[in-house]
Amino acid sequence: MKKSKDGCAMDQCQLCRLCLKEWLPAVEAHRQNLKFKKGEVIFKEGDTVQGIYFVYEGTVKIHKHWGADKELIMRFATPGDIFGHRGFGNDPHYPITATALEATTVCYIEKAFFYSTLKTNTDYLFQLMLFYAEELQESEKTMRNLAHMPVKGRLAHALLRLHKKFGITSEGHININLSRQDIASYAGTTYETVFRLMTEFTQDNLIQADGKNITLLNPEALEAFTTVSA
Repeated sequence: MKKSKDGCAMDQCQLCRLCLKEWLPAVEAHRQNLKFKKGEVIFKEGDTVQGIYFVYEGTVKIHKHWGADKELIMRFATPGDIFGHRGFGNDPHYPITATALEATTVCYIEKAFFYSTLKTNTDYLFQLMLFYAEELQESEKTMRNLAHMPVKGRLAHALLRLHKKFGITSEGHININLSRQDIASYAGTTYETVFRLMTEFTQDNLIQADGKNITLLNPEALEAFTTVSA
């Protein structure tokens, strides 16, 4: 990690878009731009919370330990997204790990100033509360899926979520290159299972996979695998 002297658009991230315009000079004075290399850990599970992060450029995976030697990817943070907020609360330690998936620049705000921002910007506080509620719902759905959805449905659901989050390239591929291991961690399964099911999806003309390039050929059929009876 290294500090960057690059400027910030100041209208891209969640904080700058939603806080008072009069507060932006204070944000400018307190923010730090930090650069991380591909694969570099930004913070890890158990670290003491020092501040909050917003993605300026790049992609960050948010993941946690799952069992002895596995990880579960909770979500991906892309330009404008907040991360590190799960560490705010009575336990001042991050319950998750954040890792740069590519060369990434983040905007970092220390905890004390972020708290002052929330107290001053009530509209932003309200929007952040809604964001927390939405993220909690997604986390509960993920836990439900892990418990009740067959693995084929979890993989289909993961591919559909990636398609929705990142969009597609001009060639029609999902606009992110993930390893099969990362896809397995996002779907809550193993590398071997993902390899087998991706081959099956390809043979059934549901997807087209060329290395890390994945194209969804029949999203409706994939969606049919994701039905869970509550």
